[in-house]
Amino acid sequence: MGRTREAGCVAAGVVIGAGACYCVYRLTWGRDESEKIWDDDEEDDEEEASDIVEAGAETGKGTNTNAGVGAGARLQGESKVKAEVGLELQSGSDVKAEAHVGAQSGGGLEAKAKALFSTLKEQASAKAGRGARLGTISGNRTLAPSLPCPGVRGGGCHPTRSGARAGGRASGKTKGKTRGKSTRTPATAWPVRRGKFNFPYKIDDILGASDLQKVLNILERSNDPFIQEIALVTLGNNAAYSFNQNAIRELGGLPIIAKLIKTKDPIIREKAYNALNNLSVNAENQGKIKTYISQVCDDTMICRLDSAVQMAGLRLLTNMTVTNHYQHLLSYSFPDFFALLFLGNYFTKIQIMKLIINFTENPAMTRELVSCKVPSELISLFNKEWDREILLNILTLFENINDNIKSEGLASSKKEFSRSSLFFLFKESGVCVKKIKALANHNDLVVKVKVLKVLTKL
Repeated sequence: MGRTREAGCVAAGVVIGAGACYCVYRLTWGRDESEKIWDDDEEDDEEEASDIVEAGAETGKGTNTNAGVGAGARLQGESKVKAEVGLELQSGSDVKAEAHVGAQSGGGLEAKAKALFSTLKEQASAKAGRGARLGTISGNRTLAPSLPCPGVRGGGCHPTRSGARAGGRASGKTKGKTRGKSTRTPATAWPVRRGKFNFPYKIDDILGASDLQKVLNILERSNDPFIQEIALVTLGNNAAYSFNQNAIRELGGLPIIAKLIKTKDPIIREKAYNALNNLSVNAENQGKIKTYISQVCDDTMICRLDSAVQMAGLRLLTNMTVTNHYQHLLSYSFPDFFALLFLGNYFTKIQIMKLIINFTENPAMTRELVSCKVPSELISLFNKEWDREILLNILTLFENINDNIKSEGLASSKKEFSRSSLFFLFKESGVCVKKIKALANHNDLVVKVKVLKVLTKL
């Protein structure tokens, strides 16, 4: 029994050493490259172990029955341990349960070796940060080659791993084990375009009437945002030429373009505003675009502050108010314009001041303009820290309003206006006049000349 115990100890040491080597190997090299090799070795080990057990059983019948049974039991225990080596990592609760069952059934050092080896695997898995592997590989996202990634304008995207590999494993040879799967949450399945569409023109091509009709047909029939954006940019670039401004209107393009200002995609709305902005230079086109001007104004006021779509909307509104014909359609938005003038960044301030100046050049809009409520912080725009363009625009705005108040005789009816109105801020408070006088010593000569011109009219 002493030699038998020594042999068992040696076998247990070999098993533990093999397990340690296996853990190092699995943590060092990738799983995918070694799966097939380990599967083949595992099958060979199982076959060899079963042959040895059968041979040991037959030999034991002719010679020493007790010795043969003991050797066969040891070899069978070793084969079970080797088979245990090829198993994938399991969750902590499963490993502990398996070790407990092995300790009860196998008995002796072999069972303790298996339990110790399972514990080593669990600790190695925890250190590697892999955790439990559950579920199956998702194969529901497959991108067509050479198509843009979702949310990206242009460029290719490699397809993700699909479920083909998992299906191949399932259809192959049945194994005596189950492999754990990744716990990583699969990527969201984005909607993917099913085909690639080659736009027939470049966005900077100057097109004739027949080609413009084709682009309008594509824009009207397509629901693909990529195609819509390219078509809108192409139409917007062609609308910069006067002969194409008439052609697009005559082809019925204005309603097709204006329909896209209702979309939720801010990029499409921006491109639609840009195209309508170029088309609005034409007086006849303005008569068609006026139908949508209130919707454009509302969307511009509620969209994200200082965004590209807001700037595009402000440019369109500025073009539509250059003449006096359609200014009355936007008079309800005067308080929003002044609020945006205070809240917006530098470029938004410049654009909104150009829009308000258009209204100040129409004396008929003066009463509605000066009676609207404005933030008192608007007075900060007269500070000398602002650059030339901001100061020149705010001085022009003040000059036009002051002239219109005199020409319309509104100075005598100051009781009609509240203390929060533009009339009180510019005319009655006297704060604006003090701020303007302080700009008389400005370093910029152009600003200084403008200040002197305004002061002479007071």
